[in-house]
Amino acid sequence: MSFKSVAFAVLLIALPATLSAQTVTSLMQKIDSVMELKSNITAKVELTQQRVNQGTRVIEMLYRRRDIDDAFMIVMTGPEIEKGNGYLKMGDNFWMYRKNTRTFQHINRDESIGGTDASAEDFEQKKLMELYRPAKEGPDAIKRETLGKIPAYKFEIRAKANNVKYPKKVYWVRQDNGLPLKEEAYSLSGTLMATNYYLSYANVDNHFIVNRALFIDEFEKGNKTVMSLSEVSLRPIDNSVFTKAYLENLSK
Repeated sequence: MSFKSVAFAVLLIALPATLSAQTVTSLMQKIDSVMELKSNITAKVELTQQRVNQGTRVIEMLYRRRDIDDAFMIVMTGPEIEKGNGYLKMGDNFWMYRKNTRTFQHINRDESIGGTDASAEDFEQKKLMELYRPAKEGPDAIKRETLGKIPAYKFEIRAKANNVKYPKKVYWVRQDNGLPLKEEAYSLSGTLMATNYYLSYANVDNHFIVNRALFIDEFEKGNKTVMSLSEVSLRPIDNSVFTKAYLENLSK
């Protein structure tokens, strides 16, 4: 897989009541709701990437995010070759920082993070209602399926914005609370490019966070990435963190 379809980033979730709505639009709204950070988040992220004929590579980073002003910051902590490099997003602006040249470069949302299959947009706040629309509505737009042993709603959405990586996605969400379980991402031609599984959630201060996920590259068979979160904190983050100066000083 790849991170490339992931509406991942880190999900901070307060469990909602049992779903009663049966429209694709309402399910999209539910995903937007559960993925929105109700507070700040700081966490250590580990990406274990397996690639055919290349073995396993582990990427470590410190991740901070605040949705109130659409901001996040990443600083790489391992491996040594990536240590000190970083990424910063404020509103619509993305920057990549390179420690060896001490320079910032404006980047697009699909820029690779640390040479992995993860991109900058995988770490930002996701707003399905802004970027996508239901592929169709009506009684047959939502299918009831069982994913493993979990009853799920399955539905399809299509892009309505130009700045998305995949024009078509298919979601499976839990019927009882709307938590995403699985996501498939397709190219314009309809080719399945990536499949993402949200494997487990952790309860942190009565919020639920995806702390383990599997991302499968369907285009380059055999490639996959496992994301793991640890040391999660919801404490407030100072405004100075989401600045170029902070990232540059942190990388020294």
